[in-house]
Formats: sequence, structure tokens, C-alpha cells
Amino acid sequence: MTPERAAEVIRLDKAHHWHPFTQMQEWNAVEHEPLILTGGEGAWLTDHRGRRYLDGNSSIWTNIHGHGHPVIAEAIREQLGKVAHVSALGFANEPAARLAAELAGLWPEGTLSRVFFSDDGSTAIECALKMALQYFQLSGRPERRRFAAFEMAYHGDTMGAASLGGIPAYHERFRGHVMEACRVGGMEDLEALAEEEVARLAGVVIEPLIMGAAGMRLWPAGMLRRLREWCTVRGVLLIADEVMTGFGRTGKLFACEHEGVVPDMVAVAKGLTGGFMPLAATMTTETVFEAFLGRVEEMKTFFYGHSYSGHALGCAAALASLEVFRRERTLERLRPLMAVLGRELGRLREEQRRYVGDVRQCGFIAGIDVVRDAATGERWDWREQMGMRVCVAARKHGLLTRPVRDTLVVMLPLCCTEREVELAVRALGLAIGEACGGAGV
Repeated sequence: MTPERAAEVIRLDKAHHWHPFTQMQEWNAVEHEPLILTGGEGAWLTDHRGRRYLDGNSSIWTNIHGHGHPVIAEAIREQLGKVAHVSALGFANEPAARLAAELAGLWPEGTLSRVFFSDDGSTAIECALKMALQYFQLSGRPERRRFAAFEMAYHGDTMGAASLGGIPAYHERFRGHVMEACRVGGMEDLEALAEEEVARLAGVVIEPLIMGAAGMRLWPAGMLRRLREWCTVRGVLLIADEVMTGFGRTGKLFACEHEGVVPDMVAVAKGLTGGFMPLAATMTTETVFEAFLGRVEEMKTFFYGHSYSGHALGCAAALASLEVFRRERTLERLRPLMAVLGRELGRLREEQRRYVGDVRQCGFIAGIDVVRDAATGERWDWREQMGMRVCVAARKHGLLTRPVRDTLVVMLPLCCTEREVELAVRALGLAIGEACGGAGV
């Protein structure tokens, strides 16, 4: 990209583009030069100046097999030669039908057999909430209209999903809108709920094994199995938010597999298409589905949907991504990479022990807490934005990633080599030393 063209892109962007989770006053400052990403291949991205970076957060946790993977790209091109999009309201298309069947086949037979398509993780959760509420209405239990979610949870930004959220900066100003929800700290709090409170619950929503926007916080081993049993005994729907954890991130295709759990509903998105197209799905059981069946005049229909539900291009990309999992034995080749990641995280923690607090790993996901002084546990003032400063410093060492406050996120595409995993963690180690060490500690 020529300097003149880059300058024009930046001018237009600052004049018109409102970026998510971004303080636009800082973004639009004259001295700020946005990074324009112009290309990608495998685990690497290229900017407008021709510099290459490892995609350290998989383009906001979406990219699975690498940028420009030929199998997925070809599947999209092939579908483009037929039709890009048709309505799912009253019409079928082959990629959507085949993908629904494939997704159902990824779970034990006779469990999550029904698939409802939408656009992204937040709409997949929104769908699950409305589906759960209507299910209990149709089942003669309309009092079950509340949800339980966990402190510091994040399930999306649409109003229903946001009402479950437990991160004050994201959710406090919208508290109390749309869905009725209570927040609990863990299983002990859930088990302590009064019987009359439990009797009003439609579902419990959880990110299995690890909470992403909470700062890559791990759940205790066995917690998910315990939650499944609690919900089953009390007739409460278990809703698994696998938007981040799905499609190999934890070392298995779905995080729920680690504890042999099948939820009543599961939301998937992000990696569903390998990071190529927006697409999400809400999966549920035949029991839930059958409650919606009836004559038109009974008004049991699930009156919910999106213009791009069952998007043919997105479904074609998702089918191709699942084929890549099989063809390249992605989960098998991921095992040694997870070990390399663990080894490199240990090395980073030792080399930067002054500024690194807790380090957490779940499969191929990691969170690294940067602190002012690990010996005393003193944290940085959040207004110093140290996590972001570290990530900006990492760019000159060939890594792009984004923090969750002062937790550095490592979530590389699953196509990485051992050398690329080493490069990513070492880039963060150098950046921590530079950003934290140069902060006048």
C-alpha cells in the first residue's frame, strides 16, 4: 500500500469508522497512526508498511487454520459460483442443511440434534435465552424466567446477552434490562440458592473450563460435571457458551468434552468458519425442539431469526473448516504445541518474574497477568493501560495481540509451528521488560 493510499484510509477511518471497545478520542488523535492490516497468510498478518506479525489472538479469537487456507477459500469460491445468500425463512440451502447435520454429529447421538443459525456469538446466546424462555412457557412452567450466570462472565453485547454479563465496565450501565438474571461466584453460591429462587431458573449459562473476557480465568477441575448434575436434578437448562472455547482451542473440539458433559444448549461462533465468515449456531435437544411443534394457530413457533441465518457462504466455509480438522488431523498435531506453549510460558514467568503474576493455560489458550510488583502482588493502576502498552511494544518483536485489561492473551491459530509458538511468547517477554521496566517502577 502506497503512503498516499494509507494516509487516505486513515483519514477516512478517523472521520467515519466507530471502532468497538475503543476510546475514539485517543484513536482519532492526530499523533495516533492506526495499524492497517492489509494481508494474511497462515498464522501471519501484514500491515500497510509491509511488516509481518504473528496473529497472537487469532483475529479476536476467530482464526483456526490460518489466514487464506486454500481449502476454505476454495469452498467459498465454489459456493459463490452457485449462490451467495438465500433466505432461511421458508427456504433451504444445501450448505446449511449439511452443516446442521455435521454439527449435530459432533455430539453423542440423540443429544444436540437441532441447530439454529445466526450471525455471531452474542446472537447465538440471545437465541438460546429466548429459546429457553419460550420452552418453559410452552411446557407449562412460565415461572421459569430467570437465568444464572457467573461473576465476571461475558456472553456478548446484545441486550439479552449483556444482561448476563458480570464485568462492570461492560455491563453496569445496562443492568436490569431485558433478561432477569442473578450472578453467582461458583458452584457453592449456586447450591446455596433458595429453593424458590431455583424454581424460577430457566437456565445456567457458563463458558466451560475457562472464562475469556474475565481475564482467561480457569474453572476448577470437575466443576462443569458438577454443574451438569445440579442442573439435571433441578430441571434447569445448562447453556454452554462455547463461542471462544469451541473448535479446538482447549485441545478438544469442544471444551465440554473434557468432562464428558453434554449441555442442553450450546452456542458456537468465532471459529465455526475458521475465521473466514460471520456465522453462529445455537444447538439444542430434541426435547426442547418438540415443545415448539404444533398447529399454526397454537402460536408455538419460535419467532426469532436473522436476515443472514443459514448464510450459504458461511456454512460452506464452516463445512470446509471441519474437513480441514479431519484432513490435517488438527487436534492431534495440536498436542505437542500445547506442551511447547506451557514450556515457553514457564520460561517467560521466570525471566520476567518481577512483572508477571499468575500465568494460566487451558489447551492452546493462555493468560498472563502483568503486575507492578509480583513479590508484593501490587497491580498497575488500570488507567495506565499496562496490558495494552505491552501489546503495542510486542509489535516491534513481530507479534499482534490484545489484552483483557492487564491480562495478556495468547491465542494463536491452531496451524502454528513450534517455532512460531516460541516466537510469540518470547515477543511478549521482551515487551513486558520494555513496557513495565520503562514505566518508572
